[in-house]
Amino acid sequence: MRVVIIKYNAGNIQSVLYALARVGLDAIVSDDPDTINTADKVIFPGVGEASSAMQYLQARKLDSLIKELKQPVLGICLGMQLLCRHSEENNTKCLNIFTDTDVKRFSATDCTLKVPHIGWNNINKLSSEIFYAVAENSYCYYVHSYFAEISPYTIASTNYGIEYSAAMQKDNFYGVQFHPEKSGKAGEQVLKNFLTL
Repeated sequence: MRVVIIKYNAGNIQSVLYALARVGLDAIVSDDPDTINTADKVIFPGVGEASSAMQYLQARKLDSLIKELKQPVLGICLGMQLLCRHSEENNTKCLNIFTDTDVKRFSATDCTLKVPHIGWNNINKLSSEIFYAVAENSYCYYVHSYFAEISPYTIASTNYGIEYSAAMQKDNFYGVQFHPEKSGKAGEQVLKNFLTL
């Protein structure tokens, strides 16, 4: 199986590579359209800032390529947010795969807790094959200041002052706000499930 991690202007790729290695898979990191297009599975990771990440994708025409992918795609953290319509982070127009779903910043009006949200939080209302053998209310690891609102694509939710999407799915596109590569057994199971889709 050929798994490609999309290389773009966002960090955290190394920890995703390590996590995949732990489940016995060597992935390729690439921003080459042909390499991405011919992968069996595509991972769209991300720790970074939305507008500069989108600029990198647009400069290499990866924005249009990602929308056309037919194989399973997993967006992680910023990667999931970029699959939404719009992000409040620097007023960024995103890929709009999760149509009509916006990414908002935690604020004093809806969250009295520290921002960014860093640490462990549980996931619930699990409703996708990507959560096979993952227990309801499992704890996963988060690092983020922005969140995707609850939408028809939400397949898991969590709460940090406000309920928001912990995971989303539309057709072959999956997204998780938490970092499965840092989320212990639950995160490892999510990765395994994605790889066996």
